[in-house]
Amino acid sequence: MKTLVLFLLTGYQNIISPLLHQLLGQRTMCRYEVTCSAYAKEVISKYGILTGINMIEIPILTPVLTQLVTNILVLFYQGLSYLHIPFALGFAIILLTVFIRLLLYPLTRTQLQITKKMQDLAPHLSNIKDKHKGDMKKQQEATMALYKEHGVNPAAGCLPGLVQLLVLLCGLYPALYKIFTLPSHSIVSTINHMLYSPSIHLTSLWDTHFFGLMLGKTPGQLFSTVGPVIFLIPVLTTAFQFLQSKMMMAATPKGAIVVKKDNKPDDFATTFQKQSMYLLPVMVGFFSWNFFVGLSLYWNTFTIFGIIQQYLVSGLGGLEGWIKKPEIKK
Repeated sequence: MKTLVLFLLTGYQNIISPLLHQLLGQRTMCRYEVTCSAYAKEVISKYGILTGINMIEIPILTPVLTQLVTNILVLFYQGLSYLHIPFALGFAIILLTVFIRLLLYPLTRTQLQITKKMQDLAPHLSNIKDKHKGDMKKQQEATMALYKEHGVNPAAGCLPGLVQLLVLLCGLYPALYKIFTLPSHSIVSTINHMLYSPSIHLTSLWDTHFFGLMLGKTPGQLFSTVGPVIFLIPVLTTAFQFLQSKMMMAATPKGAIVVKKDNKPDDFATTFQKQSMYLLPVMVGFFSWNFFVGLSLYWNTFTIFGIIQQYLVSGLGGLEGWIKKPEIKK
């Protein structure tokens, strides 16, 4: 699994980062001598996935976002508790996830719309590569002219994704991880210290059960008490992630025939996209077995709403070929 994470980081370094540099005309997008992605690869390679992710922190931004997310979560929890709704903490995590998804929807919509336009331009980009084979300068000039002609700014699609990633890695994940790793005797005092207003302070330890599962335990830890049914968590997590990844792929135009010229292997970007569609869901499913159930609850809610948003903006995408039966010519 560590290899898969490093593969994704390499994809960012070789595709997204150079694209941002080219479009924004800056030598580097990172103000650190050792870039954030390079640091992430280093700590994950050295310390493993779980420890490495916890070491990836952006000064100032991470504690500010973590505190903000914790306040919103406790606010939802207190509201649900006031209404005497059972499993208040679990439902508070779901409400928090939905709230964040709705808050980021304008950015998500922009990213999905630009991604759809980029997919529509893929045949034109392929023609440019064939026309100016071996001349990278002319390829770049023709590509930029094509983007300008169709009013597409790839950087505008990358930046919303980066903002969402920052919110996830610097706010949601650290907040939930901290909540589930605090010693029981210090949960109330530690969380109250992070809250903006005394009116929402916790007066007692919250119940971490959610329909018979402990949100602060991993599926691996619950296997001995729950049994094989606990495997549904990684299975469903993998399935939801795969559906979303498949929907992000471009739909094959009706009647289109894919021809591979000269038996050439796909370029890195194409290979990365195809492999990520299968590797990323497996990786996320593996994480869900080793992460707390509360984190899996958040992730699956986040993914399900992502699938809904993807459908509303871009349709079924790559799932069209699976759901809509192809016409058979007589």
